[in-house]
Amino acid sequence: MKQKALYVLVLVALLVSACGGGGQSAVVRIGWAGSPDTLNPGMAILVEAYTIFELVYDSMYELNLDGSFTLSLAESVSTSEDGLVWTYKIRDGLKWHDGQPLTAEDIAFSYNLYKDTPEYPYMNGYYTPYFDTIVATENNEVVLTLTEAIPNIESQLIFLYVLPKHVWEAQDKLEYENFEMIGSGPFKMTEYVQNEFVRLTANKEHFATPPKVDEVIFQTFENQDALVQAIKTGQVDMITEMPNTAAESLKADENIELVVGAPLAPGVTDIIFNQTDPENCPTEEGGICSGHPALRDRDVRLAMAHATDKQRLIDVILLGLGNPGLTLIPDGLGVWYNNSLQDYEFDVAKANQILDDAGYADTDGDGVREMPDGSESLTFRLNWPSDSINAPRMAELLDEMWAQIGIALEPQAVDPDALTAQCCPAFDFDIMIWGWASDPDPSALLYVYTTEAIPSGSSETGYSNPAYDELYAEQQVTLDFEARKDIVWEMQKIVHDDVVYIIPFYDANVQAYRTDRFTGWLTGQAKVELADVTSLVLIEPVK
Repeated sequence: MKQKALYVLVLVALLVSACGGGGQSAVVRIGWAGSPDTLNPGMAILVEAYTIFELVYDSMYELNLDGSFTLSLAESVSTSEDGLVWTYKIRDGLKWHDGQPLTAEDIAFSYNLYKDTPEYPYMNGYYTPYFDTIVATENNEVVLTLTEAIPNIESQLIFLYVLPKHVWEAQDKLEYENFEMIGSGPFKMTEYVQNEFVRLTANKEHFATPPKVDEVIFQTFENQDALVQAIKTGQVDMITEMPNTAAESLKADENIELVVGAPLAPGVTDIIFNQTDPENCPTEEGGICSGHPALRDRDVRLAMAHATDKQRLIDVILLGLGNPGLTLIPDGLGVWYNNSLQDYEFDVAKANQILDDAGYADTDGDGVREMPDGSESLTFRLNWPSDSINAPRMAELLDEMWAQIGIALEPQAVDPDALTAQCCPAFDFDIMIWGWASDPDPSALLYVYTTEAIPSGSSETGYSNPAYDELYAEQQVTLDFEARKDIVWEMQKIVHDDVVYIIPFYDANVQAYRTDRFTGWLTGQAKVELADVTSLVLIEPVK
């Protein structure tokens, strides 16, 4: 890595200062296995980037740990009778980290930036499709007019981070790296080295939640053993994830508290198949669409689903701390989760019969089936992000399971940034172990299986189904809760029946923090996220 030696020296200096260096500052050190892919909110994909965004930027609403919403930048909101016009009165006296005033002009600029930039994979494709006009008034109000009334305006705005107009209006909105990262949130960007560390300084003048600590350092560790060792030795004060195998040893440490519970945004691990039809390949957006043609056959995907022993994956990888997955909407989203669906039963004989009946046979006796026309063997590339804790072991188990039905794998870990580029919208893969963090509203996860999401970079599978697309558009504007829930359930059934993915499990958040450094972590909530701004603004040094 460029200037690797220098980075190491800088990191050592940071850690020395974090240990107290005279005891004058309270520095929280958090260990994680990833790193933001970019600091540009419009272009970001990885969950680590959004963790930093939520600490540095403010939004119109704040998401509480119980899943409810509270106004943040606005002191009040009014809505027209038809639900199309939302008028937000912005708080007076707000400031950016550089001292400039934050006004309605900045918010209107930010929303228009997201709306008018189709290259932004999430901000444009999902969060702004029903935005018509956004204007700032002389009374420091933001007037948001929609093309249609929608049921989830709060969840649409929660991740539209407000950016300073005076910084961004002169920048290339796609290429701007945003290293200075001027925001208005409880923490300020101090220093960032990708794949090494992120250093944030507390904004003690934040209008709502000034942190009690002085700094937060997110340090990236290359492997899970190093991450666990770091909290044991006191190199870090908290870790955001860990292998479940480390749970017992951490429990035995009197200075470490283990926290197991539902995350604020339930994560979903999915095994995805590249099903991109050549006719839908987004070549103008860099689409390569090199997926194995057999994966476009539902029978092949169905056989693989029946040959996947989810309970064994849970027992081996999670040590039992998880539930078999069913749909991309996790069970942690409550009523939105379609619990009426029947999972694919684990049945190797049935899986083999499906492939036999579909004409996939091992004609050369090497243990691997061939396509019905004999053109290719069922040998698939299997990739996963190299910073994943669970994926390597899962890959080994999948290789073993699917070998029983005549399918061979070529497993390979890939750098997360490279894998992201390989995925979407390039579709230059066969099978991928991937994952999603969810919103409190299901629309974001539902969007990734729309045809519209294929060229935008949001689709991970290239799946296209006109019936699904119609239902997605319908639920977006259905105001009646029960009616919308029924649509969301039907959408999950369609994708489940088409075997678009395999959801091996829903895992609980397993986090740990040291009790001898900081106190006040929010652990007694229904949803737990120790690295969330909600928790980090409350913790303080142990006296």
